[in-house]
Amino acid sequence: MTLTRRLIHACLLAALTVGGSAFAQDKTPLKIVVGFPPGGSADTLARLLSESLREQYAPIVVENRPGAGGRIALNQVKRAEPDGQTVIVLPSGPMVLFPHVYKKLDYDAVKDFSPVSLIANFQFGVVAGPASKATKIGDMVQMAKAQPGVASYGTPGLGTLPHFMGVLFEQQVGAKLNHVPFQGGGPANTALLGGHIDYKFDVVSETAELHRANKVRILAVTGSQRDPQVPEVPTLKESGIDMVATAWFAMYGPANMNPTARDRLSKAVATAVKAPALRERLLGLGYEPVGSTPAELAAAQAADLKRWEAPIKATGIQLD
Repeated sequence: MTLTRRLIHACLLAALTVGGSAFAQDKTPLKIVVGFPPGGSADTLARLLSESLREQYAPIVVENRPGAGGRIALNQVKRAEPDGQTVIVLPSGPMVLFPHVYKKLDYDAVKDFSPVSLIANFQFGVVAGPASKATKIGDMVQMAKAQPGVASYGTPGLGTLPHFMGVLFEQQVGAKLNHVPFQGGGPANTALLGGHIDYKFDVVSETAELHRANKVRILAVTGSQRDPQVPEVPTLKESGIDMVATAWFAMYGPANMNPTARDRLSKAVATAVKAPALRERLLGLGYEPVGSTPAELAAAQAADLKRWEAPIKATGIQLD
């Protein structure tokens, strides 16, 4: 009897162990889709966030689906099951600029997605390269007004956030610059450092180190407050230019996302970005941690859709 009991006990223990392991392996992972290559801002943010969410959501998979400015990834998430297991982390451009820029956008930025949470805000810098003699934003404006369309600024491409930061800047200061689109931020940086273009509108975290090394000069930042990475650089407002323009990273799921799963994930993201460990990492990268409810993200998206409509229409730019 004793031997029989031991065998039964051993078999039950083995069954529980195997069953538990199988359950863990069969659990559907939370998939965070990123529409940009590994190593970029969106990818870095998604991976940092996934580490903070892992305790509640393991397993988590970060999947890179780069291409078309994030549209390939957005369409993947648009077609996903709305069960809360597939979401996307992305910058605001595809959700607030593209609807005004593309004639035939293959998704509806409002109807096809469920807002989950804001993650972080970030601002841009007006960056002068070696080809420019400007040491402050006033110099740039004065020279641009004296020679309209001569001074050039580079961006990662037509219809991108840096492109329309430049457009908004031109409208605010009443000067004309020569926009030079590149195939990505890397080539634009190379052109700036090589003296082939004069300026660049870029995320502060992407150029702060070059600024500190005196390879470029950040003349002003576009947010409402100075950036802690370059505290000596004034805002455009401080410099007498009535412009405040920031962008954000956020998480979305497919339309009609399961509300219980959405709200749980929204609370988890908001808690994670406000926790000291991740908050400090984000601040160090130049991002302002936010965290929000789905309704707050929807409101932020609606406000920026309205904000960018007039500047974009004024350019007459329509992409296929």
